[in-house]
Amino acid sequence: MSQLQLLPLPGYKSFAGPVVTIILDGVGLGPQDASDGVHVAYTPVLDAVLKTPLATRLKAHGTAVGLPSDDDMGNSEVGHNALGAGRIFSQGAKLVNEALRSGAAFQGKSWAKVLARAKNGGTLHLIGMVSDGNVHSHIGQLFTLLEECARSALEKVRVHGLLDGRDVEPKSGLKYFGALEEKLEQLSAPGERDYRIASGGGRMVTTMDRYNADWQVVERGWKAHVLGQGRYFASATEAIETYYREDPAMTDQYMDSFVIVEDGNPVGTIEDGDAVILFNFRGDRAIEISRAFDEPEFTAFDRQRYPDVYYAGMMQYDGDAKIPNNYLVDPPEIDKTLGEYFCNNHITSYAISETQKFGHVTFFWNGNRSGYIDEKLETYVEIPSDKITFDLRPWMKAEEITSEVIKAVKSEKYKFIRLNYANGDMVGHTGVEGAVRIAVETVDLCLGRLLAAVKAVGGVAVITADHGNADCMWTQKNGEQLPMVAHTKNPVPFVIVDYNQANSFTLTKIESAGLANVAATLCNLLGYEAPVDYEPSLVALCEK
Repeated sequence: MSQLQLLPLPGYKSFAGPVVTIILDGVGLGPQDASDGVHVAYTPVLDAVLKTPLATRLKAHGTAVGLPSDDDMGNSEVGHNALGAGRIFSQGAKLVNEALRSGAAFQGKSWAKVLARAKNGGTLHLIGMVSDGNVHSHIGQLFTLLEECARSALEKVRVHGLLDGRDVEPKSGLKYFGALEEKLEQLSAPGERDYRIASGGGRMVTTMDRYNADWQVVERGWKAHVLGQGRYFASATEAIETYYREDPAMTDQYMDSFVIVEDGNPVGTIEDGDAVILFNFRGDRAIEISRAFDEPEFTAFDRQRYPDVYYAGMMQYDGDAKIPNNYLVDPPEIDKTLGEYFCNNHITSYAISETQKFGHVTFFWNGNRSGYIDEKLETYVEIPSDKITFDLRPWMKAEEITSEVIKAVKSEKYKFIRLNYANGDMVGHTGVEGAVRIAVETVDLCLGRLLAAVKAVGGVAVITADHGNADCMWTQKNGEQLPMVAHTKNPVPFVIVDYNQANSFTLTKIESAGLANVAATLCNLLGYEAPVDYEPSLVALCEK
């Protein structure tokens, strides 16, 4: 018997309709007060299903999704990994922390080649987001890299820092860049080590685009980091202070790029013979800038100059596409995913989202694996996202996704369907209260349409989320109301709406159930016993 063979669930009765898993991205279960965008929005459909017997809540942050501690907010990548893998793997920050703590990150061939470049007259450039948000990066990990540079006697290091303002407070850049400038000054020594910030910019306009949504974001980063083109400042803190002063409404994530100069010249352009490390650990917003450095034949934008550098990521951000070619920390090896089991057992499936979350219902759901597992059994559909800030169009592509899923449901071609509504997360990140409410209400309206379609064919709907966001729109600090744009650590909903009545399920009692429990549950709902090494199912089949 194949190790990917699923055994039938005793007592289960098959039915015609599909099992449809609906991921309400960024929709957590918050405090139910005025700050809770899910609570204040008009959501009659969600409100109704949350009161049904097969409704509970799941952990979607911290150790439940493989992060170092329960102080760490979840994110869409680790959330979808857990949903699709059925087990908890060391992820992101935890994985990198382990490699830095053990020294493994500095023992491989990539670090050796970085040292070779830097000790042969080259400069080491470190590119990444400077905050302690612990979603894409952590400033503590950057400091560890810098300390290792000093121990290794590297003479010249330049940091190209990206402001966060999304996984941390919206205007906290001075806190992090001030600490970074102080650290670089401490590590520098006249005639021995010259460590400085060379360029920067806000993450949503500089360098960190994802899913090919807007390559101009990466181009702006290339111009600042590589070419030294952009607005000149004497220091990063001067740049941030100036932008704040010129536009009091400016938040860090949308801050224009900047270049640090001395005597009118950029202090850290990237040149032939240099080495570059992207120190972000999360993959989605690291792939495009990695391609710009790695690919000799590159057409997404005019690089103007393509320096001969040794480029490495903190991790390999796409294992199948080999992006980047070189990396410091090996990725988690996620095997035996739900998608592999389903394909091996000839279960037809359909996955859809808009561009902003398409990789989550495919690549991350499949254990960081690109492309189809079995194209004969699977269909993946991407709806192109709008190239506009999402507070200006908070309905996003929810209607288009819904219409396509309804077609898939009616087609009777697929036994398992999964989709992601990105609104709660992407609009939640803007911190614009009115837009967040519209986003949540849009999803609820679409959810109603979709449930009606599932009901019409006698299917089963599973409603959950990958993490919270829209459930906290603002916080209070010193009597002032501040936008909250980061993910939350609130639990997320988990609801089963069974329209076929062929089987009777009841919720099991699992202490601290999390997203990793969903995969085994889906196996049961489809009539199979869950793999023995999966986290336990959230349901049990009752005798009728």
